[in-house]
Amino acid sequence: MRLPFLRRQPETPPRWLIVGLGNPGAEYQNTRHNVGYRVVDWLADANRISVKSTQHRAWVGYGQIRDVPVLLAKPFTYMNLSGESIEPLRRLVGLQPADLVVVVDDMDLPVGRVRVRQRGSAGGHNGLKSLIQHLRTDEFPRVKIGVGRPAEGAALDHVLGKFSREELEPIADAVHRAGLAVETILTDGILAAMNRCNGG
Repeated sequence: MRLPFLRRQPETPPRWLIVGLGNPGAEYQNTRHNVGYRVVDWLADANRISVKSTQHRAWVGYGQIRDVPVLLAKPFTYMNLSGESIEPLRRLVGLQPADLVVVVDDMDLPVGRVRVRQRGSAGGHNGLKSLIQHLRTDEFPRVKIGVGRPAEGAALDHVLGKFSREELEPIADAVHRAGLAVETILTDGILAAMNRCNGG
């Protein structure tokens, strides 16, 4: 299989497509909606993967995580159109929806909580809605990071807002744990990741 965004073609094609959802642009950096981007960046740094090529309106990078060939992706279509990027990218690399791991923020979880799910509805999240629409299935794993709900005000303002000073440490820790959860999915399977992350 040829990956057109790579100068040197890998001997082994990716077995997983790891997607971090978020919005492009400096104004969205470190907002609650962009924790998916942060986890992909963490995985890239930890495993020396460059996510600087572009394909199907996403920043992408091929590499290995614990000897498992992966493609990391951060769609830059903006959150609500994430599926327009990821579905053609999935087809390009010949993977099934079940071979995706989507990392995403979740307002229904307390700040810093990490949850792994094997499948499920969008739960009101527009990025997941777009993915489900374009993939035509909700049967794909996702790693969710809690960003909490606002005490008052609009949900959109909340997710597009930045974390408070008190939230910075628990979110940094959650990004780390979410990255480890992705690695566990790759090496030990989704059920092992759920058992390790979803207790408590």
